[in-house]
Amino acid sequence: MGMLINIDNGGTLTDICVLKDNDFYKTKTLTTPYDLSKCFFDGLKDVSKAIYGEENVARLLAEVDHIRYSTTQGTNAIVERKGPKLGIVINKGHTDLISLMRKQDQDLFDFLVGDRVEEIELTDLQDAERATETTTAITRLTARGANRVVVCFDVDKATQYESQFKRIAFDNYPRHLLGAVPMLFASELAEDISPSRRGWTALVNSFLHPAMESFLYNAENRLREYRTKNPLLIFRNDGDASRVAKTIALKTYSSGPRGGMEGVKEFSKQYKLPNVVSMDIGGTTTDIGHIVNHTVQESRHGNVEGVPISFGLCEIASPGVGGSSILSVNGKDIKVGPESVGAVPGPASFGRGGKESTMTDVNLLTGLLDPQTFFGGGLKLDIDRAHAAIEENIATPLGVSSDEALLKLRDAYDQKVADELTGFATVSDETVLLAFGGAGPMSACGVADKSGIRTVFIPKTAAVFSAYGIGSCDIGQSYAVVLADYKNETLKLAYTGLAEKAGRDMFAEGYSEGDYQITAQLVGTSKDSEVVHVLANEIAFPKSLSGSDSVILEFSARKILRAESQLQAKVSKGAVAKKDNVRSIFGDNGEWSDLPVYGVSSMKPGDHGAGPAVIEEEYFTCLVRQGWSFVVTELGDICLTKGAK
Repeated sequence: MGMLINIDNGGTLTDICVLKDNDFYKTKTLTTPYDLSKCFFDGLKDVSKAIYGEENVARLLAEVDHIRYSTTQGTNAIVERKGPKLGIVINKGHTDLISLMRKQDQDLFDFLVGDRVEEIELTDLQDAERATETTTAITRLTARGANRVVVCFDVDKATQYESQFKRIAFDNYPRHLLGAVPMLFASELAEDISPSRRGWTALVNSFLHPAMESFLYNAENRLREYRTKNPLLIFRNDGDASRVAKTIALKTYSSGPRGGMEGVKEFSKQYKLPNVVSMDIGGTTTDIGHIVNHTVQESRHGNVEGVPISFGLCEIASPGVGGSSILSVNGKDIKVGPESVGAVPGPASFGRGGKESTMTDVNLLTGLLDPQTFFGGGLKLDIDRAHAAIEENIATPLGVSSDEALLKLRDAYDQKVADELTGFATVSDETVLLAFGGAGPMSACGVADKSGIRTVFIPKTAAVFSAYGIGSCDIGQSYAVVLADYKNETLKLAYTGLAEKAGRDMFAEGYSEGDYQITAQLVGTSKDSEVVHVLANEIAFPKSLSGSDSVILEFSARKILRAESQLQAKVSKGAVAKKDNVRSIFGDNGEWSDLPVYGVSSMKPGDHGAGPAVIEEEYFTCLVRQGWSFVVTELGDICLTKGAK
């Protein structure tokens, strides 16, 4: 196997892992939101030291086969409501479209659009003398603060009318002029019979596009300076990857969490786990997924923050609760997130100017985090600043001691994550929790206790698990088109058109016809049902779709890179684990106790022990709570069980 670099960019930390000749290297770096390419290359510098013993990015990029990148920036931007203001143009007489979208999520619509809505008469688009008047809608939107404009018509011939509007708009607002407002036409982005889905798809894509475009092209340009042999590949939320120029901004949404789900799927196969709930706690969000029978749960039409979009999405919940989420007091209750301090200024304990309380500060003050070894020793934590933040923001408003505040905060945090987890997935006796991310193992037992889960796995790659998970993705593109009628000629024409488009796109990825696989299927929908027909040897309409209200041709081209692992792992006890040292931890009983600390790197398969205890490695720390025991698996992962001896 050649060298693969996988990068997962989060709101607080950016994870990098490298697979080289069956060896595994990893590092983490603080995310730099002011310039994401900085943390991108900081990570490459650090991991090159781990591989070569010295910093040598040029050699690293000369030897790498593929660089895959995923990000939660889109997820975080929507969760935290940070981004451009949008305007939307609709056809006159169809304000019910706006009413429906507001009903689906008024808060998100008001944030993205607010009152920046303009109606135009479609008949004016065909009147040369009056056409210019309709473009004043754009001027009115920009005057009300719109940075970008979406055009979405609720009419059968939406594509035709939006094309006419596009021609008129670009004639009057040429794109080469400074200050020309970017416009996105919903029917060009996604073919969908649902106007509200097309509208939401276009709005969210417009919202995410500027930041994604700026960073990704900047990173790609810097890679070109090193003459990297293959282009940067963006891991998408459909589980595949493509180069920057062939990636839609919306498909970067939740791509980082999707990488984690790919890892969970393989993990569930290795340990024959039929029901796995995953919990990836990062700095800004907790990404929750559910793998049943080794299958990633996907929706043909996904949801972003609860609103429907035209593209398929992996079913993941990403509530705003993470290690850097702000902990505050609301009356006598503790509020957890969704706002985050991010990496800058970061938690109070980072000593970078942050004054808000976070779970990172709590874990430091309870002794779980070692201020000298945190983040591999690369980031010293400030206990005094953490204590001041908890005292000022939590203890004083609640009228309790700082120690009492710590227990209340830990309980509220674990309960918040548990509520989100059980609200997303139904927990049964066979449900296993897979906890990863930098902060996942710290809260694993606490969240499991509150969720009714009795078995927890912590992968040895937990700290960079999502980055690790994207390592085997394929390179590909997917397309969909709504068919005008049910004639075989129409289907064949659409199929040929998509095949030609796929050929161009895959050629741009570096692959010729015959290098990639093609799959296609027809999806017939009616009011109460959906029928899928795979197109194999014959491109023709089946009788099973004759009663459909609409039929969509879905087409994909994919260069297969992933190799299915046949590895099966065992969990069995061997010797009693030997502690590396002892750490004083503030427990649920309100007292400090010396707990054994076990290093992941010093334990062998079969080593086992019981809580309370601490298990840690360079970039993650796991608290084994009272009543839980652990055993190191055959592959070096950690299995925790409640009540086992």
